[in-house]
Amino acid sequence: MPMNTTERDWRLEMLNSLLTTPHRKLEQVSEIHKLIIELDPIFYGHLATWYQRNGDVRDHKEVFVGNLLTSNVNEHRDAGFVMLQEFPPYEVSRIVDFMKQHRGKVPRSARTAVTRYLKTREKNPQFFDRAALRGRKAMKHLYATLHIKPSDRADAVLFKDKPPEDSLAFMLKQLAKAPSPAEQAALIVEHNIPYTVAVGAVKQLTPTVVVALINSMSPQEVINNLKSLKERGAMDHPEVKALIDEKLEAAAKSDRVSAFKAMKASEVAVVDEATATKLEQIVDVQVKQRGKITKTTALLVDKSASMTEALEVGKQIAAIVSAIAEADLFVYAFDAMAYPIQAQGKNLSDWEKAFRHIFPNGSTSIGAALEIMRLKRQAIEQIIIVTDENENAAPYFSTVYPRYCEELKVIPNVVLVKVGQHNSYLEHQLQQNKVTFESFTFAGDYYSLPNLVPLLSRRSRLELLMEILDTPLPVRDDK
Repeated sequence: MPMNTTERDWRLEMLNSLLTTPHRKLEQVSEIHKLIIELDPIFYGHLATWYQRNGDVRDHKEVFVGNLLTSNVNEHRDAGFVMLQEFPPYEVSRIVDFMKQHRGKVPRSARTAVTRYLKTREKNPQFFDRAALRGRKAMKHLYATLHIKPSDRADAVLFKDKPPEDSLAFMLKQLAKAPSPAEQAALIVEHNIPYTVAVGAVKQLTPTVVVALINSMSPQEVINNLKSLKERGAMDHPEVKALIDEKLEAAAKSDRVSAFKAMKASEVAVVDEATATKLEQIVDVQVKQRGKITKTTALLVDKSASMTEALEVGKQIAAIVSAIAEADLFVYAFDAMAYPIQAQGKNLSDWEKAFRHIFPNGSTSIGAALEIMRLKRQAIEQIIIVTDENENAAPYFSTVYPRYCEELKVIPNVVLVKVGQHNSYLEHQLQQNKVTFESFTFAGDYYSLPNLVPLLSRRSRLELLMEILDTPLPVRDDK
């Protein structure tokens, strides 16, 4: 039977929701945020601050700040005020729209926060110019929708389209008029004009211009625009390709690169094997920075009929976990029996090879792998199960688990990664047997999987909750 509403752990459901990637459909996560801030405002404030430091999904960060700014709790509003200042203009614009659409208001303190955000940029012409160039539409929206009076420079750049000669917007106009690739490249290098705006101003992207653009890009920008660069022929020129490779190598050493973006670039850009390997290495390095797994771990992957998706997800999780595991990792694929899987390395390509002869077929015994581990005396502290929960053959997991715990003197945490047309069969069995578990519903976004790392790298759910509650809320220093 479903869990009684009063017995549900809303904090756990909130943590599980952070494992998803809404892709700008904020309504998909706004309800659980709204519920938690009402039921447990203290926890919500600390969680918002913790996620600002440790999370990667910008949609959740935007919802957190939007809710803090519209909260009835003074400490929330102050924290939201401080946190808003850290976002780029397009996200501030989305936060304002979220408050209007989902919270029904933009309080005076929130308007003051946005005003502070804009005026801080106006005070520094270079800071303002770069923000206006990258987020022109968003900046205009913020001034207009909140009726904030722009400075003379902001008015000239954004609204009158008459930028002063010392502005970056003026230089962009000169770039569009430049008669030769050499002059265009010189302007791009001298003024560090961003790729995303320069490509719209330059009529023809010659190798000379592309080199100038790539030189001005950060490693993250190269990753973000890899598909665009490839489509414009950048990968076909050896010198340009070498420059891109340098940026990707720098990305692996940077602490300002998103593992999600690197995974997405690898997925959509259709790059050569060497570039794909570099992107995998970036993911590995960035994931390692998110935590280390010190618990012995078992990854059990469903290979029963129609479980192609489970196998694909299993490979991704195996690559993530093996990259940050400091303890033993046991990987099994199962149908009615279990198959041990071993890779020769820790990259995704290594796990692709390890799984290459595993195909989906047969019935489902989720307990089969754990039974083999019991017989082999393989003691572990946590179990990750990738499955649709449709268990229809013995040995059943709920039967094997207590015997395994008793004989090996361990009580492993259980993490369910639900895929495909999943049900709640195994969850109900675990609840009846009072087995603690977490669950994550995979919704098709492979690059959301690194979100599992904070859950897997803490010793327990309690330790993670304690870490969140120990995270102090930022405090305004101007009141």
